[in-house]
Amino acid sequence: MKTDGFVRVLWWKLVLIINLIDGKSMHEKDKHDVFSVEGVEGRSVELHCPITVPLSQVYMVLWFKDNAGIPLYSVDVRDKISRQPAHWSAPEVFGSRAKFNIDKSPASLLIKNLKRHDQGVYRCRIDFRTIQTQTYRYNLSVIVLPEQPVVLDRWGRHLNGTKLGPKEEGDDVVITCRVSGGRPQPEVRWLINGVIVDDQYEQNSGDVIENRLLWPTIQRSDLNAIFTCQTMNTKLVEPKETSYVLDMHLKPLTIKVINPPATLVADKRYEIVCQSTGSRPNAIITWYKGKRQMRRTRDETVDHNTTTSTLSFAPTTEDDGKTLTCRAENPNVNGLFLETDWKMNVVYPPMVTIQLGPTLVVDDIKEGDDVYFECHVRANPDWKRLQWFHNDVLLQYNGSARIIQSGQSLVLQKVTKQSAGYYACSAINAEGETVSDQQHLRVKHVPVCATERHGGNAAGGNGTDPSGSNRNAILIGASRNENVEIPCHIFADPPARSFHWRFNNSAEILPVDAHRYTSQGNISILNYAPVTDQDFGTLTCWAVNEVGPQSQPCTFQLVLADLPSPVSNCSLPNRTQQFAEIQCTPGYDGGLPQVFVLELVSKRTGTRRFNFSNKNEPFFVLDRLEKLSALMTLENNSLSCVVYAINQKGRSTPVLIQDFEIGRIQPYRAVTERRADAIEWLPIAVGILLTVIILALSISTKTYLNRCLAAGCCCRRCCAASAKRNDAAASDKSEQQHQQQQTKNVLLPDEYECGAHCLKLKNVQMLRRHSSRKKNCSKDSNDDEPEPDVIPAQFNMVSCTPLIATPQHTDAATRDKDAHQYGGFTSQPATYQMGTIVDHHPTVPQQDTALEYRTHGSIVGILPTARTAAAGAAAELDINVIKDRLLTTRVPESCV
Repeated sequence: MKTDGFVRVLWWKLVLIINLIDGKSMHEKDKHDVFSVEGVEGRSVELHCPITVPLSQVYMVLWFKDNAGIPLYSVDVRDKISRQPAHWSAPEVFGSRAKFNIDKSPASLLIKNLKRHDQGVYRCRIDFRTIQTQTYRYNLSVIVLPEQPVVLDRWGRHLNGTKLGPKEEGDDVVITCRVSGGRPQPEVRWLINGVIVDDQYEQNSGDVIENRLLWPTIQRSDLNAIFTCQTMNTKLVEPKETSYVLDMHLKPLTIKVINPPATLVADKRYEIVCQSTGSRPNAIITWYKGKRQMRRTRDETVDHNTTTSTLSFAPTTEDDGKTLTCRAENPNVNGLFLETDWKMNVVYPPMVTIQLGPTLVVDDIKEGDDVYFECHVRANPDWKRLQWFHNDVLLQYNGSARIIQSGQSLVLQKVTKQSAGYYACSAINAEGETVSDQQHLRVKHVPVCATERHGGNAAGGNGTDPSGSNRNAILIGASRNENVEIPCHIFADPPARSFHWRFNNSAEILPVDAHRYTSQGNISILNYAPVTDQDFGTLTCWAVNEVGPQSQPCTFQLVLADLPSPVSNCSLPNRTQQFAEIQCTPGYDGGLPQVFVLELVSKRTGTRRFNFSNKNEPFFVLDRLEKLSALMTLENNSLSCVVYAINQKGRSTPVLIQDFEIGRIQPYRAVTERRADAIEWLPIAVGILLTVIILALSISTKTYLNRCLAAGCCCRRCCAASAKRNDAAASDKSEQQHQQQQTKNVLLPDEYECGAHCLKLKNVQMLRRHSSRKKNCSKDSNDDEPEPDVIPAQFNMVSCTPLIATPQHTDAATRDKDAHQYGGFTSQPATYQMGTIVDHHPTVPQQDTALEYRTHGSIVGILPTARTAAAGAAAELDINVIKDRLLTTRVPESCV
């Protein structure tokens, strides 16, 4: 090994000596054969060294730099048969960066990652075995690329990103491209959209080169133009570039309202669309009505520079003729916007106002004055017809009545008190009709009776005529010693100052003392109590106001009156399963107008289920009875029919219609209910029985010594009581027979509304009161002889059939509860007002399965579907108690 190393060293020394000798000669010979080669720093470069003979003839390939005698790279192919060529690279020069490709054609030295110090003249020498040595020379230039160009704005600030701007139309673009480094010196130039626009550059301090570009007055077409700064110092690589895209803010180009409607209807909502194009970024669209901005808008972007805005609004009548403005603007472009105007044509019904003539004084118009109204109308389109109303009644032109219509004015000549009220005018156009607010006309006049103003005769209302007959006198019924309040209502403007009353009984005319009546406003109330027959007659009242005294007095006819008599001879002239007619004979009306009422009462609960009224006669028609009967049977209930009369003083005794029943109560259900009721009352009965036994035992111990005397007295009392009961029974039997001969109907006492249990309690209380009256009678009076001046009432019970009557409600809550339970029907008492009987009927709720009842074709009742609760068994009536109750209703013979 040492021998081989020594031989190699000697060999390299020999080669060096030969190279020195040959180098000088070759330099002199081949100095003109130098090839220029350029390489880029950091890139690769190839230096060719062609081998023109077979590789077997090659001995060695050597690379030298400049005039160095020691090779920096060698390829030894001397022993190629046994092994591959030996490559060697000087580590201080190329090292692993160099590689000679001997198999490539032409063979070449590849230098990777070229360094700046690699620049120089390289020589390749090829030694052959038998051929003369060949040499190639290369001048390698290493190109150093410049740094990446940097762009500065006009103020020398670096531009970041890739956008230039944003700019506005008309602005100048001033930018500078700066490049540092590079060998050889690079070129710096500006390109716009790939076209060179400026290649003039200058060297700044050191190796810095700059190119300043001035691009004046940019236009809309310059949007998105690409400004590129390019630098290069060799064609071996692509030039270095820095590019920017021009961004611009552009004003809107167009704006328009799309398909605006020709007319707008007031208070109807519309959507109006406005469109703008050409703005960058998208335009902001605003709406204005006059100077007020509209806020209810919806914006939408169609594409990159088209914007639409939809305005939703409901025009009013005030908008007619106004201008609606659509404005598009780019907030980034100062002071530049586009707008379009649209004049609105709003159609609407007339707007009408009424006004009393400006020359008139509202509170100083009296009967006989002339009055006129003016009707102001604003409409689009114009009004076609004008009308006038008085108290909602259309006024027609009437010259004889001195009602004159002229244009938009209404003239009333010689007004009267009937002219007072509310006036209005209406106007009509193609959009509709509008009625103005009402204008009140006040006409001062002397007092008149309220009934005269509301339909009384024009001459004197309800006063007396010149002949002295009371044509429209209000009829008032009263009994002797009954205090009656008689209201005198008048109508006067201004209100009455004072009232005066007068009494007339055909024998004398007397003024009524002021302390007997009270007056307030337009009403005066007289408290009057007739004592004798001479106290019944005619009462009149007058009122006086600031205009004058009342011309015709208000008249009241006071008559002797009483409750109406019950109806009689009730029959069913026509009855089928579907309907029934009930006809009765009216009784004495008590001196006052009467109204006849028919009621259907539940036998189980005593509840008043339906009521019907007839103001003319006691005649009623009930239809659809088959459905009502089926429903009552389903409820295990039945209805009885009761008829009575009502007048101002009250109502008559009810009459039960015999042989008329709607529905049926099944016996087994009644027995079950009676048993349940008996079981419920059993503990109470046992307690009462025990209490009676204890009291009896305590009393018997105290009266033991006197029981014989007490027993004698009891015997005499029992005998007397027995005789009296026998007489009463005989009298009652004769009266019953007499009553049955007169009518077949049953008269019900007033207590029928309270139910069976309440009826017994009331009868006991009435018996006690009757006994107390007997004790207070004179000792000389004879109980067996009736009063000669008293006629007993002509009615009695002819049937002992138990009846369950309608319960009386003591408060509104109980009444509402019963109304809900029995289908919403309640009965209200009749009300008297100014001689008119007002009958309150129940409100009928509408249900899907309700049954209707009609009187003479009109619906008068609806049967509810709710099932009524079961009631207890009816208690039997005590005939003696009823008889005693009837004796208390004696009527003085003089009244009859």
